[in-house]
Amino acid sequence: MPILARMLPAPLMMDVRRGAIAQLGSLLADSRVATSGRVAVAVGASQGDKIASVIAPSLGEAQVFRVLDGSVDAAVSLGADLRKGAYEAVVGIGGGKTIDATKYAASLAGIPMVAIATNLSHDGICSPVASLVHDGGKGSFGVPMPLAIMVDLDFVHDAPPALVRSGVGDVVSNLSAIDDWQLGAAERGEPIDGLACSMARIAAEAVVGRTDSIESDDFLTVLAECLILSGMSMVIAGSSRPSSGGDHEILHAVDQLYPGTSNHGELAGIGAAFCFFLREDPKRLDQVVSCLRRHELPVTPGDIGLSTEQFTEAVMLAPSTRPGRYTILEHLRLSATEVRERVEDYARTVGR
Repeated sequence: MPILARMLPAPLMMDVRRGAIAQLGSLLADSRVATSGRVAVAVGASQGDKIASVIAPSLGEAQVFRVLDGSVDAAVSLGADLRKGAYEAVVGIGGGKTIDATKYAASLAGIPMVAIATNLSHDGICSPVASLVHDGGKGSFGVPMPLAIMVDLDFVHDAPPALVRSGVGDVVSNLSAIDDWQLGAAERGEPIDGLACSMARIAAEAVVGRTDSIESDDFLTVLAECLILSGMSMVIAGSSRPSSGGDHEILHAVDQLYPGTSNHGELAGIGAAFCFFLREDPKRLDQVVSCLRRHELPVTPGDIGLSTEQFTEAVMLAPSTRPGRYTILEHLRLSATEVRERVEDYARTVGR
């Protein structure tokens, strides 16, 4: 009998609302997560004490570990602690750095991970990728998808607004990534996963045209669900292709050349807008730029303190950050002089 459908991986549970973290104890009582209840909790440095006090009544004797930063060293150290403690699962609670470090640590320890997001800075909430800092800069590491996901909107409202808004830039950049994947399919015969594309596109389209913002629970709920959906599209595709194209190549190049310039989502948004400019797609360009402006996100290199020369250097380096990936940057193969001219034209076109 033929297989009539493929099996799709998905989290056991997804809960996006105010007060979601209060249900953590019930989730961890699920035998699919932990049979004996021996669970570790990893919290970030900024809200660690507050989070630990909120979850303490529901977790009993669970060991709480502090994740100091989003580095490979921090993740490896946590992974060693998890192995020594023979934990059945680990709960990562915090922002993108904490969740990424915990995902990698869980993979090293060979145990499942539950993600509880306290801000919405990027689609790492559910992605099979951990973005971590190391001696050579910043790298992406393949990891299993979280077993369950919670987003507590009470904590999201308390997070720095810039970090929450940056999730908008990351999810909207899916539109550019999908165009790049389709370009790779047309020019190089690259296989394309229509379902993964559909999920990533739906996630971006659900956010790009909304007129409300992060002050609204309705908007935060949609943004959280779209970031999760974006992460799941990568799991289905088996790569970051549906959510990472030339936009993210530029992002990673900026991170390498000028670390600390801006956060992930802000750079993804600028990268996406610039790629649509290169594609000479004024309709999409206007839509993306309007969305970024509406959410007070940067649009031009100058908005994040980069000169034309610096951004040009990043665009030239960008293809090397993802060898073998075909995007609008590889397709056009512009010289440094041509890139500089495009960067100047882009700034004039979209600048205030």
